[in-house]
Amino acid sequence: MNILKGKSGKTIEFFIFAITIASIIPIFTIILYIIFKGLPTITWEFLTEIPKKGMRAGGIFPAIVGTFYLTLGTIAISVPFGIFTGIYLVEYAKDSFLTRLINLSIINLTGIPSIIYGLFGMSLFVIHLKLGVSILSGSLTLGIMCLPVIIASTREALLNIPISLRESSLALGATKWETISKIILPSATPGILTGIILSISRAAGETAPIMFTAVAFYLPFLPETIWDQVMALPYHLYAISTQVPNMPKSNMEGTLFILVSITVGFNLVGAFIRRSFKNKI
Repeated sequence: MNILKGKSGKTIEFFIFAITIASIIPIFTIILYIIFKGLPTITWEFLTEIPKKGMRAGGIFPAIVGTFYLTLGTIAISVPFGIFTGIYLVEYAKDSFLTRLINLSIINLTGIPSIIYGLFGMSLFVIHLKLGVSILSGSLTLGIMCLPVIIASTREALLNIPISLRESSLALGATKWETISKIILPSATPGILTGIILSISRAAGETAPIMFTAVAFYLPFLPETIWDQVMALPYHLYAISTQVPNMPKSNMEGTLFILVSITVGFNLVGAFIRRSFKNKI
C-alpha cells in the first residue's frame, strides 16, 4: 500500500509540474516576443519626442507622461480609501447582515468588466459632476476600479493576523488605534501591498476606463493641470493599432514594450517594498 501511495504521489507531483510548465511557457513566450520585437525599436527620440506625421513618426513621450499621471492619481485616490475601508470593516464594524452584504459586494465588484467602470465614470464624473474629460476624471474612475481589490486584500491581510497580538497589545495598555497602527498594520503590510500592486498594475494597462474619461487621440503638448486631457500608452497603442492606417509595425511594438516595461516596473518596485517590510517584521 505504501508503494502504491508513493507511486501515486509521484504521478500527481509530475502532473502538477507539467501543468505548471504548460502555464509558464506561453507567458515567457509572450514576454520574449515583446522584448525581441520591441527593444530594437527603442531610441532616445522615440522616448522623448511627441508624435508626428499623424503619429506615424516621432515619439510617445506625451503618452508616457500621461500614463504616469493617471497611475499616480489612481494611487492617491484608491490606496488611502481602500486601506482605511479595510481597517474599518475588520477592526471596527460589527459582524452583521449589513457588513456581510458589504463584504460580498466588494468581492463581486472585483469581477466587473473595466468597460462598466468606464461608462460609470463618464456618466458620473464627466457628465453629471461636469469634471470633463480630464486627468481627474480618469484617476477617479481608475481609483474606483482599484478599490475592491485593495479593500479585499487589506481585509484578508488583517484577518490573518492572530487575535492574540491584539489582545496582548490592549492588555499592555495600548489604545485600539495604537494597536492597529503599530502592531496590526506593520504585520499586515506585505499582504496589503500585494493587493495594491495587483490593482495598480491593472490600472496602468487599462484602456476602457480612460477611453471615456481622460484620454485624447492626439495631443502635441503635455498636460499642465488635473483638468487637462492626456495621452496614455494603453489607449495610444489601441489607437495606432486600429485607427491609424499604414502605421509602422515598429511603432506598435515599441509602444507595447514600453507599456509592459512600466507595468513590470511597478510590480518590481512594489515587490521590493513588500520584501523590505516583510524582512522588518
